Amino acid sequence: MEIDEASGLIVRVGDITGSADYVFKDELIFPGFIDLHVHAREDTSHTHDYKEDFVTAGAAAVNGGVVAFADMPNNPIPPVDDASYEAKSKLAEKSSVPILLYAAVGAGTKPLSKKVPYKAFMGQSIGNMFFTSREGLENTLVNYQGQSISFHCEDPKILEQSKGAPTHEDRRPKEAEISAVELALVLTEKYNLTSKICHCSTMEGIKKIKEAKARGVKVAVETTPHHLYFSDTEKMLQVNPPIRQSEENRLSLLNALKNGEIDYLATDHAPHTIEEKEKGISGLTHLDTYGPFVTWLMRKHNFTPADIARISSSNPGNFFNQFTTEKYGEIREGYVGSMTVIDMNNPITITKEILNTKNHWSPFLGMTFPGSVVMTIIKGKIYAKQ
Repeated sequence: MEIDEASGLIVRVGDITGSADYVFKDELIFPGFIDLHVHAREDTSHTHDYKEDFVTAGAAAVNGGVVAFADMPNNPIPPVDDASYEAKSKLAEKSSVPILLYAAVGAGTKPLSKKVPYKAFMGQSIGNMFFTSREGLENTLVNYQGQSISFHCEDPKILEQSKGAPTHEDRRPKEAEISAVELALVLTEKYNLTSKICHCSTMEGIKKIKEAKARGVKVAVETTPHHLYFSDTEKMLQVNPPIRQSEENRLSLLNALKNGEIDYLATDHAPHTIEEKEKGISGLTHLDTYGPFVTWLMRKHNFTPADIARISSSNPGNFFNQFTTEKYGEIREGYVGSMTVIDMNNPITITKEILNTKNHWSPFLGMTFPGSVVMTIIKGKIYAKQ
């Protein structure tokens, strides 16, 4: 494979004579992994830079084999129009990996002048960009016909009814997600949206999405490493939507991801300080551990390399390609020369010292994954592990 140094694009694939900088034997070379759900935290207010910023998020991405990511807009100063979107885009240029920004959908917002992805929070999460009623959401989405909308699906009425419950999972019950998924699918059809359901945590929600796809609704769905790995709700694992205390649900999500019912492995990387996590703030970090996590999927749950390429490279690449002039997701001429190289015979134990996320914390601390990232290539630039 030959990558042009100036453009960062692949110019030749196949039998190439001459010397090579690296010769691989048993390693797996993937089109670079792309994470469609990251909270890099930085915005023009810089009030949340202590959690993460575009420099540290980019470093964590490279560490985990992620060659590009899409950043969520629920910032103190959210990107809601051309000016605020451009201002945040300038900040994102500091990252070592390319970043696609979502614009926020909120009360009274309208589409930008250029094609970008949008995020709508149907219920309260971290930040102030959310809707409190179906009517408010629909009155705004009428302006977004034909646009790409990613939905955080939790029904605000059910959240309000459940707010006094004793546990985080009870305060954000699965019924809230299922109800909101139903509404998102109705609105997708009504307004001809291209929708993505973020971090789906229930098989009931996946079933409804599968049925909608079968009747031609333009919808895709993510799931996260934490919903696939854990069925524990201890405080440090708090996240929205919650990790469900059901092994049956967890294993069913894994199967749905493997068989193609779930389209994307997206992390919902959402950094906080250790002190904030100890107080029960929602959000987990995953960029550093994306690559090691997929080795667990392959070794423990029999995902094939082709399965990983689909959920981590080609499907998210196709999402990216809607909004960029560059092409991601395949190793072929004309595509971005970004790759993830995995060694399935090189286990890694997750420690604070090997993390690049700003607060050096992971829900996987102390855990050993069966393989690791040995090289991340960003547009021809090689980041090799020692």
